[in-house]
Amino acid sequence: MIITWHGHSCFKIQDKIGSDGIAIVTDPFDKSIGLKVPNFEADVVTVSHDHHDHNNIKTIRGNPFVINSPGEYGVKNIIIKGIDSFHDNKNGAERGKNVIYKITFDNITIAHLGDLGHVLDDKELEKLAGSDILLIPVGEVYTLDVSKAIEVISQIEPKIVIPMHYKISGLKVNVNSADKFIKELGIKPTNEDKLKINKKDLPQEDMELVVLVAQNA
Repeated sequence: MIITWHGHSCFKIQDKIGSDGIAIVTDPFDKSIGLKVPNFEADVVTVSHDHHDHNNIKTIRGNPFVINSPGEYGVKNIIIKGIDSFHDNKNGAERGKNVIYKITFDNITIAHLGDLGHVLDDKELEKLAGSDILLIPVGEVYTLDVSKAIEVISQIEPKIVIPMHYKISGLKVNVNSADKFIKELGIKPTNEDKLKINKKDLPQEDMELVVLVAQNA
């Protein structure tokens, strides 16, 4: 599996490089946020909520299957579960609903939390059981604050944590950097241009923090 971050909450997840591979894109954004708009082919696009910095599906080429609501989906060799949640900690009263996606692909399970705004209840947590890699917002504004993000990590207990939705060069969205999160999590990060990993290579004991370089230049 190859995971590439394109900034904000947008990732490209693929089983191999090349036109014969299978690819998923999460939360593609529009040009207003200041980053290079993702513009490549994919088989599946997931949208966590209907905001311009997460729902620019028209930029993705190849007539992808679009998932923007809770439920269970199967596309090619991909199994995706959309899990109902909220964009705030007041049952959606401030910013509405959010969909968490649990993606099982290439024998690895990834949880993309979208713009989650609250810790998980027992029902949500049960649905996320077995998540190997966690994509979690850490920029605090509009989403979980750092302490709650760390609490959610403790709830899910993934093998690898990848932060997203935080301030990087060029981003015009008002969010914080990942510095506070990295410091408080207390795990020395590994910095990568992209994460290439097989099921057998997942850490078996200590959780790892991988900070990806945004491919938005």
